[in-house]
Amino acid sequence: MKKNIRNVTIFLLLIYLTFYFIFKGQNFQEILNLIGRVDVKYIILAVVFVSFFVICDGFNIRKMLRNLNEKTTIWKCIKYSLIGFFFSAITPAASGGQPMQIYYMRKENIKIENSTLTFLINLSCMQVVTISLALFNMIFNYKYMKIPMVLLFIIGIFLNLSALTFLLISIFSRRVTKGITNFLVKLMKLFRFKNIEERKEKLEIGLEKYQKNAKEIRNRKTAVLKNLARTYIQYLSLFSVTYCVYRALGFSEYNMFNLVAIQSVLYGTVSGIPLPGSVGASESVYLALFEHIYKEKNMLETAMVVDRFINFYLLVFISLIVVIINDIYVKVKYKTSEEINKVENVEMTED
Repeated sequence: MKKNIRNVTIFLLLIYLTFYFIFKGQNFQEILNLIGRVDVKYIILAVVFVSFFVICDGFNIRKMLRNLNEKTTIWKCIKYSLIGFFFSAITPAASGGQPMQIYYMRKENIKIENSTLTFLINLSCMQVVTISLALFNMIFNYKYMKIPMVLLFIIGIFLNLSALTFLLISIFSRRVTKGITNFLVKLMKLFRFKNIEERKEKLEIGLEKYQKNAKEIRNRKTAVLKNLARTYIQYLSLFSVTYCVYRALGFSEYNMFNLVAIQSVLYGTVSGIPLPGSVGASESVYLALFEHIYKEKNMLETAMVVDRFINFYLLVFISLIVVIINDIYVKVKYKTSEEINKVENVEMTED
């Protein structure tokens, strides 16, 4: 809990500093006036695209879990998606999303080895989509990027490629996953955990099941390819928010392909940067990449605020509500279960 509070505090501080430096010296009232004049139908369409992005993610989670013989519902998987989004947003390099998703899945009786493998595959698909779209669309947008931006793009793609390589090794290499297990055992010894041998045995059993399931997934290449195809649709939907914002502000010179292409380059550049939610990096790169699109005074900053609010901050707010409601539900459920067990124990004692 304390760690989460610290992460949220850092996240909010980054947001404050980002917008302070961006809007320093700007006519903020005029920007608010411009926001107030947006075409609502395009904003609604942008929200639909974001919703579709989340639904696709939930659907991918559900399909992979079902391939591993785990029964769950689409609504629960959408919940897992939003939980992951929130914790990814408030932790550096999105490191907290998947562990928290696995944690909450475990509370709903989904095996750790199955949830871990599901998220490794989904993350791998996400990295393939992010990298391929960014590299492909860089061909059409390199002329708008100054040398510092090109260097940042190279760093971002390198970080994403490194993450993808690690994910693929984790799925396909038994030796590496065995090495990770040994490393975890050494850490437990270093921090003097109790029952280390028992914990090691559980880890090895989990690893055996994980590798068995990984082999099963490798034999279902069609399922993985379908997952990859859905992930392309998912992220193209998210990137389409940028076009909706562009039209909402009354512009029509550029088509959807132009705007989605630039947004995919932006995402590929900043997604690997180890900042919570890429806050600061996303806003700054947006201003650099879209300055040739929005040439009117204050329009660039207005577009950035509206775009970033819909495709990120709105989702953070909604996912926070989902996390709070889910935490309350889990606590009530466990408390009720404990009370039922106490009553049953008392009845058994009396008998």
